[in-house]
Amino acid sequence: MSYTPPFTISPSILDLVSQISEAVGKLEVLAPTAMTPKLRKDNRIKTITGTLAIEGNTLGIEKVTAIIEGKRVMGSVREIAEVNGAIKVYDNLDNFDYKKLNDLLSAHKMLMGEILTKAGSFRTSNVGVGGEEGVVHVAPPYDRVPELMGYLFDWLATTDIHPLIKSSVFHYELEFIHPFEDGNGRIGRLWQSLILYDWKPIFSALPIESVIKESQQGYYEALETAGSAGESTPFVAFMLQSILRSCKEELAIKRDVPINVPKNVPINRHKKIISLMQKNSAITIEQLANACEVSDKTIKRDIAKLKKEGKIERVGSLKSGYWNIKGVIQNEQA
Repeated sequence: MSYTPPFTISPSILDLVSQISEAVGKLEVLAPTAMTPKLRKDNRIKTITGTLAIEGNTLGIEKVTAIIEGKRVMGSVREIAEVNGAIKVYDNLDNFDYKKLNDLLSAHKMLMGEILTKAGSFRTSNVGVGGEEGVVHVAPPYDRVPELMGYLFDWLATTDIHPLIKSSVFHYELEFIHPFEDGNGRIGRLWQSLILYDWKPIFSALPIESVIKESQQGYYEALETAGSAGESTPFVAFMLQSILRSCKEELAIKRDVPINVPKNVPINRHKKIISLMQKNSAITIEQLANACEVSDKTIKRDIAKLKKEGKIERVGSLKSGYWNIKGVIQNEQA
């Protein structure tokens, strides 16, 4: 069965897509010099804190930072477990394929594993979603959830609409189906971020969830309005406005950073990657990205190019192997 979620691509939505695309282009130019490891870390902390705060978690940025650094903090067992799950799942963003339903289930298990006994499994009872005036949405019957989620992922894997719109429609549809006992909002926001990250790696460093938290009431109102309208259009518009706001805030932070990136930056980065591998043959993608101040995906592209040019090779698996620089004897590395 072919299924297309109901939504309308309005002129205002097209305008938002255009504005976001322009802002993302500017951020991509700035990224090599402005997106430092510290900024990426700070924004990831904002993302984790924001998405949990929307669901009522009271641990702020300082405590989330402390947990990431392995320090003990004061807080309820559940709230600390929520932070641990969020850290784990956002750190593994590169390992998920947004088109695969099984990956969503794995992500939910990772996110909610310390909280739910059935994390990573669809709910087995009927639910209603509450609001200030009582139940505002009665989710589809539990026995229809596997079928509906299957239809939704079939659409996600085959649609050719713009990723900005696709990610927002998917986010709404997941909240409408409400497939899990708990954690639906968190997994919906995570999966939208994953879709956007697949489109443009710069989204791995944009704290969209933090911006949503600042407009939390608007977020819930957009969900309710879309539910009343019978289509996701109002929610899509809200999410695009939030994404645009996030992009503009990041551009404002970087407004004093020079935007003219020298043409030899990639060449110099390749030299740096080789040098880092010579010093530490077991260096990871994440460590290379932090050292070079770029995204993981940029490092992966650099490595693919260096392999193609015959300058490096990977010996063994990514987990337990090492990098071999052609013509360099491993034992002689510093």
